[in-house]
Amino acid sequence: MTLFQAILLGIVQGLTEFIPVSSTAHLVFAARVTGLYVGVEKTLRAEQTTATIAVIQLGTLLAVLIYFARDIVKITRAFVLDHIALLKGNRGTPATEGVKAGLSQDAWLGWLVIIGSIPVGVVGLVFKKQIEGTFTKNLWVIATMMIVVALLLGLAELVGKRNRSMQDLGVTDALAVGFAQVLALIPGSSRSGSTIMGGLLVGETRETAARFSFLLSIPAIAASGLLELKEAIAKLPPESYAALAVSTVVSGIVGYASIWFLLRFLRSHSTRVFIGYRIMVGGLILIALYLGYMSAEI
Repeated sequence: MTLFQAILLGIVQGLTEFIPVSSTAHLVFAARVTGLYVGVEKTLRAEQTTATIAVIQLGTLLAVLIYFARDIVKITRAFVLDHIALLKGNRGTPATEGVKAGLSQDAWLGWLVIIGSIPVGVVGLVFKKQIEGTFTKNLWVIATMMIVVALLLGLAELVGKRNRSMQDLGVTDALAVGFAQVLALIPGSSRSGSTIMGGLLVGETRETAARFSFLLSIPAIAASGLLELKEAIAKLPPESYAALAVSTVVSGIVGYASIWFLLRFLRSHSTRVFIGYRIMVGGLILIALYLGYMSAEI
C-alpha cells in the first residue's frame, strides 16, 4: 500500500462509514481503481482487502468514540451504578429511579446497545469465511445491494411515523435496528443506511435513528476491526503497516466531520439525496458490468 492509496482510502472510509452510501462499496471500488495489492493471488487479495478495510474502520471507531464521548461516559457510568444499586436491593431510589426495572434512561440505553449488537455478532461469526472471501467483493453483489437498501430506505421514509426520540427507545428498536445491521455484512448495504432504515421503520425521528445507529456501530466496528487486526498483521506485507496507520488516522479525522454533518443534516432534511445517489451509482455499476466495461471480481 502506497501513501497515496492510504490517504485516499482513509478519506473514502471517513466520508462513507457514517453517511448512508456504503463505505465498503466505495472502498472496494477505490481499491480497484488504485490497484491495491495488484498482482496478488485473487483469494489472498480479497482477504488482504477485507483486512485493510476492517483496520481502517478503527479510525472511524475512534471518531465515533470521541464524538459521543460524553454520551458513552454517561451510559457506562449509569449502567454500572444502576446495576450495583439493583444488586444491593436499592431499586427505585432517586439515583436509580428510571424507565425500566429500576434503570435510568442511560443505563437502559446501554442494554439496548447490547441487545442490538447480538444479531450482527452472531451472523458475522457464523459467516466470517464468506465475508472475508471473494463473494463480498463482487461488484454485482455490491451494486445490487446499493439499490436494494436505497429502495428499503425510501420505503422507510414513506411509512415511518418519525415521532419517537432517544427517550422512547425500547427492545423493539434494538431488535429492528440490530437485525437491519446484519444487512451491512453484505457489501453495498451500508451499516448506517441499513440501521437508519431500521430505525425509521419503527417510527424513530431521522436524527434519533442516526444517533442510535452510531452508538450501535461501536461494538460492531470494534469487533470487526480488532478481529481483523490480528489477521491483517499476518496477511499484509510489513511494508504496508505505516501506510495503514496513516489511512486509519485520516479516516478518523474525516469520519468525525461526517458524523457532525449527518446529524445536523437529518434535523431538517430527509435521506432522499442519499437514496438517489445510491440508485444512480448502483445502476451505473450494473450497466458497466453488463456492457463489459469492468469485471465483477476483485
